[in-house]
Parts: sequence; structure tokens; C-alpha cells
Amino acid sequence: MKVVTGSYDRTLKVWDLMQKACIKTLFAGSSCNDLVTLDSQSIISGHLDKKIRFWDIRMDPPQSEISLQGKITSLDISSNRNYLLASIRDENCLKMIDTRMNQVTETFCCEDYRPGFDWARAIFSPDMDHQFICAGSADGSVIIWNSASTKVEKVLKEHNASVISLAWHPQGHHLITCDAKKKAVIWACK
Repeated sequence: MKVVTGSYDRTLKVWDLMQKACIKTLFAGSSCNDLVTLDSQSIISGHLDKKIRFWDIRMDPPQSEISLQGKITSLDISSNRNYLLASIRDENCLKMIDTRMNQVTETFCCEDYRPGFDWARAIFSPDMDHQFICAGSADGSVIIWNSASTKVEKVLKEHNASVISLAWHPQGHHLITCDAKKKAVIWACK
């Protein structure tokens, strides 16, 4: 079994848990804020230098990269593995990227949306169609977009500090959000 980590030392490391050792180091050239895996060989990493890099762990350097307009605060992969969601700090929006073409296909913006930290999360809903996209904002708002229309479905307000983390229940019945002051809220979803 393998695990991949990204770091502020500008590297990605592939670890073999059975050997209890790092088996590969990839040099990204920029601090890695988040990463996701497509399969056992493919990694996608988001960086502070405003780039998303696509890696095959059997090779170095990355196979391709996408430059965006701000620091990448988080990445999330859709359940069907066809779409990547990137939160962009300086641009105050989210980008959906088709992983088969490595191209931005949608942009999600909202006046209320401003990531409060370089590690603020954005996530897809767990359904196969990834019907919704959700992110927390610096003002404590939780914004839910319709992924097909890119329109805001709802803005939830219960936090008094920047929302930095979110997670859907695997069946989509609930959403949990957490802010910088350690307050967690569980939302019932309909």
C-alpha cells in the first residue's frame, strides 16, 4: 500500500507503508497545499505558485500543469474521477477542471466567497453526478453552488469565523463545517 504526501518543502513523497519508507520524491518547485490521486499511478497537486500539476509517479517532472490566477487552497476529485475542483485564494472563486482534458470547464464565483486561509477547503457533493459544490468563506458563510448551472443554491450562515473545512456525509444527508475558532456545525441536507 502506498500513500502520497505533499509539503511546504516543495516536494511530493510516495511512501510504501509495508516498507515504512519513502520510495520516491518528486520535486514540484513550489509548496504543495493539497493533492488528490486519480489511480495508483496518477497524482494531481495544487500549489502556492498558482499551478496545478499532473503527475505520473513513474516519471519526473509532471506530465502537464495548469496555471491559474491565485494560490490553490484545496483540491477535490469527483466520485467518478472525471472532474477536479480547485479553490483559488486570490481569485475568490472555484474552478472545475475536466481531468480527461486537463482544462478548466466551469468557474464558480459568489460575492460572499473569499477563502480565509491558504488551506481553506472546497468539496464536491458525494453523489455520482456531483450535483453540488460547497466551500466556506472568510466571513463564516458556507456557499453551495449547483455544479451544472454554476449558480449559488444557498448561502448558510451559522459561523462567526472563517470556515476552513467541510465534509459531506457519504450519502449526502448531512454536511459538517468547521471554522477557525473550532466551532463545528452539522447541517441537514434535503
